[in-house]
Amino acid sequence: MNTPEHILVIGACGQIGSELTKALRKKFGTEQVLATDIRPASAVDPEMQPYAQLNVMDKPALSELMQGKQFTQVYHLAAMLSASGERNPQAAWELNMGSLLSVLDLCLARGVKKVFWPSSIAVFGPDSPKQNCPQQGVTEPTTIYGISKAAGENWCKYYFEKHGLDVRSLRYPGLISAGLPGGGTTDYAVDIFHSAAKEEPYTCFLSSETALPMMYMHDAIRATLELMEAPANELSVRTAYNLAALSFTPDQIYQEIKKLVPDFEINYEPDFRQEIADSWPQSIDDSAARKDWNWKPAYDLERMTAEMLSAIKILIPHSF
Repeated sequence: MNTPEHILVIGACGQIGSELTKALRKKFGTEQVLATDIRPASAVDPEMQPYAQLNVMDKPALSELMQGKQFTQVYHLAAMLSASGERNPQAAWELNMGSLLSVLDLCLARGVKKVFWPSSIAVFGPDSPKQNCPQQGVTEPTTIYGISKAAGENWCKYYFEKHGLDVRSLRYPGLISAGLPGGGTTDYAVDIFHSAAKEEPYTCFLSSETALPMMYMHDAIRATLELMEAPANELSVRTAYNLAALSFTPDQIYQEIKKLVPDFEINYEPDFRQEIADSWPQSIDDSAARKDWNWKPAYDLERMTAEMLSAIKILIPHSF
């Protein structure tokens, strides 16, 4: 008889964490997944229960929370993203790197079977290939977020090779979901839908022809679950897998939205995030993921746009 999974999600209230927690509970059962975040329980939706407040930077508190729980899987999602990180580089490094090392140490000590930690296309930089950036492409990031992710990938590989800790990771592209994002350079691809739903013009902080790799959140969550289910002996990448689905510009997504919201208007005022976006690849080669665990995206731009507008219509009942 298989031992039931007992799962800890750190950073469960974020853009990825909120969706991943739901998916894990659907798969393994609500009581088998403990959600944690820095927010007090009183500020969290009751649907997030079981929930515990946790500052992941407090290693003794994390150790105490894990004591005796016998977690089999840990998903560590807490991080400061690219745009926010450039405003406070020291804090971003301390959170992104310090918390990862604490989690890896404690998972090793507590006998956790599998750990998931998200990386990002931000590990790439200006010298990386712009088109179909390969798995082993140059990783010379220009942001503190990217630097922390590149370092973190190598820590994950180190803990696997030196200690046998089964750590798995994905280089997420820009992620698109109905919930509001948390300070990333690709946030425009979420914000634009909210403006369209409210019938307000949108001011984009990137130029109209800035192409970036993107992915609908449903695909990202499925990719995460599929990676975690894959047999360990079939995984050839122990830093982080390239992951791809869509690549588009602000103008392309705007044109797709206008098919459903004809009066929608956009203007462009690029800011400091334009330089960050220009340093990243425009498309990603994820052939290693496709080969090792049969990854394949399900959403194209048209399908994602229709679902996003429908989902936001539910969140904002008076839109459309």
